Amino acid sequence: MIDPAKDAQLTEEIQRLGRHLGDVIRAVNGDPVFETVERIRQTAVAFRKADGAGAGHAQEVKRALEHELDNLPIERTLSVVRAFSYFSLLVNIAEDRQQNRRRRAHRLAGSAPQVGSIAHALGELSGRGVSGAAIAAWLGEAVISPVLTAHPTEVQRKSVLDCEHGIARQLALLENPNLLPEERTAIEASLHRSILQLWQTAMLRLSRLRVIDEIDNGLGFFRSTFLPELPRLYLDLEHALGVARIPPFLRMGSWIGGDRDGNPFVTAEALETAFRRQAVAAFEHYLFEVHRLGAELSMSSRLVRPSGALLELAGASGDASLHRQDEPYRQALIGIYARLAATLHALTGAEPVRKPEVSLAPYRHPREFRADLDTIAASLATHAAAPLAAGRLDPLRYAVDAFGFHLAAIDLRQNSDVHEVVVAELFARAAVHPDYLGLDEASRVALLAAELANPRALFVAAQSYGETTLSELAIFKSAAVLNARFGDGAIPHAIISKAQSVSDLLEVALLLKETGSLPLREGRPAPVIAIVPLFETITDLRGSIEVMRAAFALPAYRAWVDAQGGLQEIMLGYSDSNKDGGFLTSGWELYQAEVGLSEVFRRHGVRLR
Repeated sequence: MIDPAKDAQLTEEIQRLGRHLGDVIRAVNGDPVFETVERIRQTAVAFRKADGAGAGHAQEVKRALEHELDNLPIERTLSVVRAFSYFSLLVNIAEDRQQNRRRRAHRLAGSAPQVGSIAHALGELSGRGVSGAAIAAWLGEAVISPVLTAHPTEVQRKSVLDCEHGIARQLALLENPNLLPEERTAIEASLHRSILQLWQTAMLRLSRLRVIDEIDNGLGFFRSTFLPELPRLYLDLEHALGVARIPPFLRMGSWIGGDRDGNPFVTAEALETAFRRQAVAAFEHYLFEVHRLGAELSMSSRLVRPSGALLELAGASGDASLHRQDEPYRQALIGIYARLAATLHALTGAEPVRKPEVSLAPYRHPREFRADLDTIAASLATHAAAPLAAGRLDPLRYAVDAFGFHLAAIDLRQNSDVHEVVVAELFARAAVHPDYLGLDEASRVALLAAELANPRALFVAAQSYGETTLSELAIFKSAAVLNARFGDGAIPHAIISKAQSVSDLLEVALLLKETGSLPLREGRPAPVIAIVPLFETITDLRGSIEVMRAAFALPAYRAWVDAQGGLQEIMLGYSDSNKDGGFLTSGWELYQAEVGLSEVFRRHGVRLR
């Protein structure tokens, strides 16, 4: 409900947006369409108000509205639907802005932090005697991983999102009370153009997105939100807790390019493309920030005394420009930029838009890049210039912590039915067992455990294999290569949809072993990728406790878990169990599974995530 006293700006913005939309509809579709939309709008408003005026009047208005709608020709019906859809979208923009204004008003008024905010949570902890250092230490053991899937990115087109962002920016400009009349007119004209563009842009696509489109759509969210905002969140926490550094507890994840369950177009090539494009997006951000730092950190060694480590970094840059001989920070950043450019090329084959001024070796790991940035920050502090790090350098350091060189970890995901078909074909072609699918569960587990202990490969190059087997093996092989290239954690999980048995877990273990994701460390298997069962249906949830109890009791699987640091991640299917059993049954079975799994994990000394 709108409060007239508090929401005057919201009302004004909604009216402004509605007026521009109406003008666009009139200009593009003509007066008859505009008049129809307006008549329906007014009748709908009258119907809403008629509730308090007696049932008879309300029914009369309802009949008038139904008559108007029932007699619309199809073309005009589509225009009316689009008009109200776009108006709702515009109202959402205005309401988002109003929510931000109200939050700001509360902060300016010194109101207590709102329930659900980080500030409120920190205040509650402080009130209970928990120190900032203790919270920071706890965050060092925590993992929060927002994961992008392809589905939400399909809901709204990037073209529509771009229009929305433009409209929001123009509304923000109109809030300035010091605008000249001609400036206000120009912004109003720009707002009108954005709404015109929106009106003539289709909300929905007529064809399904390709995997490459899903990847690019997901990257749009990183560029506009995560890359700039996550470092700020870390800095806000750092300041609120009064600590020098927040551990990198927040790690982005993605299923786009790795989720094959029901999508045959997600191939090894798609997975590699996803990582290449993600890496390019991360490096574009880093290169831009480093270049801007070079412009900002112009301090002269004639005026300040940088640290020895900084001077060493500057000397190693190879920058021979006479204009920068007394500007060691710029020299150091010239070298950092060159190493970043070389790393980008080594990992992706791409080149930066702005070419480096010198040629240097690539970074071997994000930690090396972070160490160079730390050297700059530490040196600034030696000559009272630490505040200069707060603007761009500190967010960049946290960005490297959060995104590394691969931007987001990508999970593999496939249905257990596919895994068992692939394993069955491998066994048959290698003459290990002709009918794996005909075995009972106990026999499957025994055979899989024996094969996990056998160092030889199952794949026989001279044999022919089905398309599914070749595609799945290619995905797992690609995952091993990508983890080696970008570092452990680039592909952290192999998720098993419709997990129902211990053999479902061991089949994935065997495929990972077969394709190079089970290297030896100190003579022991060291799996790079964790196996994550996804228990989805009501039956699967009820069986999950026994499945994990049996898995932990099996030496072959327990060794895998121990090699992962004694940690096992489980996924529970909130959506599918809801479809399967309904909301109430789903909620109860999820709770029962959580309680039962927690007890099983406690008894076996395994950490549950």
